[in-house]
Amino acid sequence: MRALLPRVLAVAALVAPMLPPAAAAQSTTFDLAGPTLTMRVTRGGVTLPAGAVPGIRAGDRLEVRADLPADQSARYVLVVAFLRGATNPPPKDWFFKAETWDKKPSKSGLSITVPEGAEQAIAFMAPETGGGYNALVKAVRGRPGVFVRAAQDLFQASLDRARLETFVNGVARVEEGAPERLVPVSTALAGTLGIKLDADCLTRARSLQASCLTQNRDGMVLQTGGGTTMAEMLGGTTTQFAYSLAATREGGAGLYSPYISLARDFARLFGVFRSASYQYAPALAVGAGDRLRLQLNNPPSFQNPQTVLVAPLPPIGNAAPPPLRAVAKDAMCLAQPGLVLRLDDAPLLFATGFARDLRLRLTLQDGRSTELPVAADAERGGLVVADAAKVGLTGVSEAVLTGRWGFETFTGPRFPVQNGAPSAWQPRPDDAVVVGRDAPLTLQGGASACVEQVALRDRSGATKPVEWKASAPDELTATLPLARARPGELTLLLAQYGQSAPAQLALKGQTEASRLEGFTLYTGDREGRLVGARLDQVAKLEVAGVTFAAGALTRDPAGSDRLALTTTANTETLPQGASDAKVTLKDGRTTTVRATITPPRPRLELVGSNVEVAPAPGRVALTLPAGLLASDATLTFSVRAVGTRFTSDDAIEVATADDTASTKLTVASGKLQSLGGDVAVGSIAPRQALGAAAVGPLRMRLVQGDTLGEWQPLARVVRLPALTKVACGDKDCTITGDALYLIAAVSGSADGSGGVAVPAGYVGTTVTVPRPAGDRLYLKLVDAPEDVVSVPAGKAS
Repeated sequence: MRALLPRVLAVAALVAPMLPPAAAAQSTTFDLAGPTLTMRVTRGGVTLPAGAVPGIRAGDRLEVRADLPADQSARYVLVVAFLRGATNPPPKDWFFKAETWDKKPSKSGLSITVPEGAEQAIAFMAPETGGGYNALVKAVRGRPGVFVRAAQDLFQASLDRARLETFVNGVARVEEGAPERLVPVSTALAGTLGIKLDADCLTRARSLQASCLTQNRDGMVLQTGGGTTMAEMLGGTTTQFAYSLAATREGGAGLYSPYISLARDFARLFGVFRSASYQYAPALAVGAGDRLRLQLNNPPSFQNPQTVLVAPLPPIGNAAPPPLRAVAKDAMCLAQPGLVLRLDDAPLLFATGFARDLRLRLTLQDGRSTELPVAADAERGGLVVADAAKVGLTGVSEAVLTGRWGFETFTGPRFPVQNGAPSAWQPRPDDAVVVGRDAPLTLQGGASACVEQVALRDRSGATKPVEWKASAPDELTATLPLARARPGELTLLLAQYGQSAPAQLALKGQTEASRLEGFTLYTGDREGRLVGARLDQVAKLEVAGVTFAAGALTRDPAGSDRLALTTTANTETLPQGASDAKVTLKDGRTTTVRATITPPRPRLELVGSNVEVAPAPGRVALTLPAGLLASDATLTFSVRAVGTRFTSDDAIEVATADDTASTKLTVASGKLQSLGGDVAVGSIAPRQALGAAAVGPLRMRLVQGDTLGEWQPLARVVRLPALTKVACGDKDCTITGDALYLIAAVSGSADGSGGVAVPAGYVGTTVTVPRPAGDRLYLKLVDAPEDVVSVPAGKAS
């Protein structure tokens, strides 16, 4: 549990002039090196350095001492105190003192056990004066809440400081050793550590980039979703807003980051303890190994009032790792050199030593299991896998990250990792390919993520690159450059990661004889279909005096070509039945094919429609014009079949304009009712029937067995914003709700003139527009910018 600051960080700058003198004098950075503590934690026979411990619990043994220089002149008393909440003062025996100047190790350091019931731990470095220890104990027991908050917020801020230092140190290393890599490395560091990257710095001269990237450290550490910092949500204002405010001149001109405002805040809190002898000052504790390096915001005073440093220790309780999520959705190849597993929003894994013994646990397809070491590398942007070669070519069924977070073990997340032998690839449906044109080829059975390059070698030994893509985890689709190839043996070369030589796959190049099977046209249609082989050579077709030009060519799974032939002429008067059609090839040759002119396709006419919208309490009702349909509404419509009659086996197919989603309404499904003869009534809820793709125009057609009717428009589906309030004052109206990005513009007139545009991608919850002359506002939607949706313009409450 982390305490939250009582005010937004940026607001601290606005009230700075009203602070007491002690608060106003505080520096806003923690860049002054203070003393160093060493600490080790023992639990269950296992001892870890402080830098590897995200949390402690009752019963843990702590070894704490101050690591001061041999010539240290000022004497410090090291005090470790345990707290038990803001409203329950700790007992006096929960305070432990060490005199750091004493030559005896037993007196200069502490060996203590975390008491049962303790909830927070905190360390003090106090100058040695008579009665100072008793005064400190009295102060903590008198107002434990101040120090509970200090323990929580200072520890979280120390983690933020560790992220910043990891970024700055990484940039410095790259600048010194490989400045040409500064752009990709700084980008990777910023992504893994949650650091705000100034993109303008990357456009500067190389010699100026590093200093530019690290010059404004106060505003670089960003809030992450994996934890709660002092600057999270306070009083309903998010950290992102607080950062934006802090970037203004009134808010401190960017001086505030998740830990910088601690100085101002704790100056006020600790001010109540200030006396003629003592003053308290916060310190960050940045862990590395067994050392806790204290960072101060102001030099400590050894004159009255002398400075007592307040530093955090790891929190008490369960120290679960942050929720780790894999970034990659597509498969990655285990054998790819330098494979990096990227994590989403896990900066502490890279900025601290909390994560250790990281392994990628693999379940192999032959039933074996193995583990590969993994190293967190912020400069490469993720977890780097080592020793992948020991897996060989065995396929991977599952890959899971395992390790320890402090003393505790964790498992997850899973990564989509592939591995496999190139010999597993096989052509489908067989190894025969057609020469004389670029030919498609499908390969199945291997690991698509592991394929690096594909090439084709012909009989003469000439090699050409092949365009390919991974169409599935175990499937490749390629286009072979065979337009000028001759029949004979061909060799497909597949280069895979981790293999020294490409795998060779034998193919048979064959010439496909021209074959025209038939041409079919529905009377009234302007597009017919020619079926056969080598139809890429067809230029045009003529039947009954009407000329059709070659259009799109497709190939079905059986290997036949299907060529669309289109005309601009009227085909309603063509004689129905079979006849010969003249086919002209691209090289000028002509031949004939059997053409069949069939009766017109069955066609539907929309008779009427009704839209039913489920009531939404608390929502402002929107009035849609005819033809628009909300995605969550239900459309009931009646149609008349032209040129045919409905039967119980017929269906009405409803699809999106781009055919990404479709459904069939049938009598059996209850979504279609035949009223006898040529009229039927259908019902459809777009989102339920078609899913998220149901946006835009819907069309319908009658399906009678193998006969497909003509597509006809049905409705236009739109997504609607969820408006909760429309309030108008004397001059303006404020629209409140969710998904306002679905509105393109708001106008006070029905013709949309003088509208106020809503920015594309707007994610706010209110939009303010001028008050209309009438009693309604008119919205243009992103999904239907040519139509107008109206909403009542309410009065301000």
